[in-house]
Amino acid sequence: MNKKIGFIGCGNMAKAMIKGIINSKLIRPENIYASALSENTLNNAKDEFNINTTKDSREVVLRSDIIVIAVKPNIYDIVLDNIKDVIDNKIIVTIAAGKTIYSIENIIGDDKKIIRTMPNTPALVNEGMSALCKNKNISDQDLKDVKSIFDSFGKSEVVDENLIHAVIGASGSSPAYVFMFIEAMADSCVSHGMSRDMAYKFTSQAVMGAAKMVLETNIHPGELKDMVCSPGGTTIEAVKSLEEEGFRKSIIKAIDNCIDKSKKMSNADLSKK
Repeated sequence: MNKKIGFIGCGNMAKAMIKGIINSKLIRPENIYASALSENTLNNAKDEFNINTTKDSREVVLRSDIIVIAVKPNIYDIVLDNIKDVIDNKIIVTIAAGKTIYSIENIIGDDKKIIRTMPNTPALVNEGMSALCKNKNISDQDLKDVKSIFDSFGKSEVVDENLIHAVIGASGSSPAYVFMFIEAMADSCVSHGMSRDMAYKFTSQAVMGAAKMVLETNIHPGELKDMVCSPGGTTIEAVKSLEEEGFRKSIIKAIDNCIDKSKKMSNADLSKK
């Protein structure tokens, strides 16, 4: 891609995206810019990725065609206010929960190009899942360019903004739930004598393989579950135990709570305007 991309903020999510972009060879390191307040953060990013770094977020905007705002939500407004006069016709990409397109337009102007996104940390290993929502100023080519960036470190889908809360529950936050699931499975295996490293390898591969079966076979997850459950066997015994302990209910409740929190954050952000 013959575009320059900038990151304002260079934390875990930004670094996951940068690594994915570079590994895919979509954009060369010399065409990637990043800013942060910490000199140590910038030095680490430069050493790891050989990208351009600066403490000046305005410089990132001036040098880039597409700018990813990768700072914490509590300083989004400050950062956007600082750069709004140098954005011009460039594309602003947001990755923060609770920050609506409307709230961003209220700061930088409703004539600016904005794409709200929700990626997740598996971007670090080129298995990210991202949602993209555009405002009225984004052209088909703009959307295609930004989507190619997110596709470079996984998969992405263009969705209506009213679905972003469900996206956060389904993929934005869900790697944390899966990590907890893997850790819990491994803990049990360790208690039965398996080494920690081996337990993580077996459980992690099982989770990855199961997910791949859902994606590639298009068979309903319930049917895939039934295929593993032999009558009177070990798997159905485990499934029975999970049902007795409220496994599905706890997952549904957790994601419902995640979605409700996302909605509250958006409403709180809008109420400030």
